[in-house]
Amino acid sequence: MKTQNKLKLTTKQKEILVGIILGDGHLETQNNGITYRLKVEHSIKQKEYVDYLYQIFKEFMISPPKERTRISLGKELKSYGFTTISSGIFRFYAQQFYHNGKKVMPKIISKMFSLKSLAMWFMDDGSYKSVYHKTYIIHSNCYTKDELELIKSVFEKKLGIKVGIHKQYSQWRLYVYSESAQLFKKMIEPYILPSLKYKLG
Repeated sequence: MKTQNKLKLTTKQKEILVGIILGDGHLETQNNGITYRLKVEHSIKQKEYVDYLYQIFKEFMISPPKERTRISLGKELKSYGFTTISSGIFRFYAQQFYHNGKKVMPKIISKMFSLKSLAMWFMDDGSYKSVYHKTYIIHSNCYTKDELELIKSVFEKKLGIKVGIHKQYSQWRLYVYSESAQLFKKMIEPYILPSLKYKLG
């Protein structure tokens, strides 16, 4: 691992970081926002994905990903994840993605978002709707409708992908319109890991 003052995020790392924070990735601070660390944790079924992310951010690690077991509703659940070192290099992203401890959609998401970011977000929170509908959903439940309007604009203007915002119970999710489904798949498929190809249908 490089010394703290020599650590820098590459363009690829920045794009991937945006995607995983949009999804299930989490930035946390232990010193009131001076430095932050990235925490990634998924089901053991997504081990390949976690290992891939570990390799991407390896210079920010002290130890490799670990398996954890917890009991929920009488069932044994296994997860797999890692936590990076705390670094000021993540502060900018924390300032954009969090407000009063709550994850929000950055107001400058159009400048931060890329196709690689989308692929990471989809691997985190995306799914194939059904054989009947033949399109895709991003389970963006932690964001408000107004926040999703920001990213909807990016999908349409930056990527040419038409999406809707649908309500599911009391939360909102992004829905790729069927007319854009094939384009969506074609654009992100090169970045999707083999073990997660099933999400493409």
